[in-house]
Amino acid sequence: MKLLRVGPAGAERPALLDQDGTLRDLSALVDDIDGGLLADASALDRIRAAAGAGVLPVLDATGLRIGPPVGRIGKVVCIGLNYHGHAAETGAATPAEPVVFLKAADTVVGPDDTVLVPRGSVKTDWEVELAIVIGRTARYLETDEQALAHVAGYAVAHDVSEREFQIERGGTWDKGKNCETFNPLGPWLVTADEVPDPQALGLKLWVNGELKQDGNTSDQIFPVAEVVRYVSRFMTLYPGDVINTGTPAGVAMGQPEPKPYLRAGDVVELEIDGLGRQRQELKDA
Repeated sequence: MKLLRVGPAGAERPALLDQDGTLRDLSALVDDIDGGLLADASALDRIRAAAGAGVLPVLDATGLRIGPPVGRIGKVVCIGLNYHGHAAETGAATPAEPVVFLKAADTVVGPDDTVLVPRGSVKTDWEVELAIVIGRTARYLETDEQALAHVAGYAVAHDVSEREFQIERGGTWDKGKNCETFNPLGPWLVTADEVPDPQALGLKLWVNGELKQDGNTSDQIFPVAEVVRYVSRFMTLYPGDVINTGTPAGVAMGQPEPKPYLRAGDVVELEIDGLGRQRQELKDA
């Protein structure tokens, strides 16, 4: 299934995109697309049954904002330097273990919402990423099979980053990762049954129409199952939590000087095979 949330920010309603590309209203069945729903197999089965029966009301998508596909996210866990190509372009050694950091859940916005360039920023960068959405509480998972069984689905994430804040201002990466609007997510949460191999997904990103990133999750150093299993050793993952799994080569930081960092007025578009497409216009904060 392709689950999504539509409407004004803070007042989104649950919806489903059916196999014909028609937007369907789920608000009579469920209150929201969130961790509570994702952990409730019977509720998901009711949605599947209603979708199959063709009884869900049609929503007019004209002018309708798409919000983040998951509400009330508890935490966003991020994996850094998780593609061989990206590590090489930044001159970093291949990590021996996953690099883990956190983004605040309030950085998450809709897939087509405005992204704000922080005040004083000179190195705002792009990163298309595969996002994992957790569907079952995960603690100390031991096998890849267990890890994948705890995945509710996948989505497109844009891990916007300010490189000067991240690298040159001291401390951890947090200052360059947690700026307002720095995690567009969506348009859909695609349930795991529709993504048979998360290590075979193409990822692309364009800036002002120019292709910048063209990668594949097969280049990940630590694949999806290993990431979920590994993270569950260090923190409990709850339904509705999100894991951003790293970005392929092609970020601005890896380009020759002068590096083409993002500025107000730029337009970024990104997509992942089968998971949909985002578009953001940048403005000054």
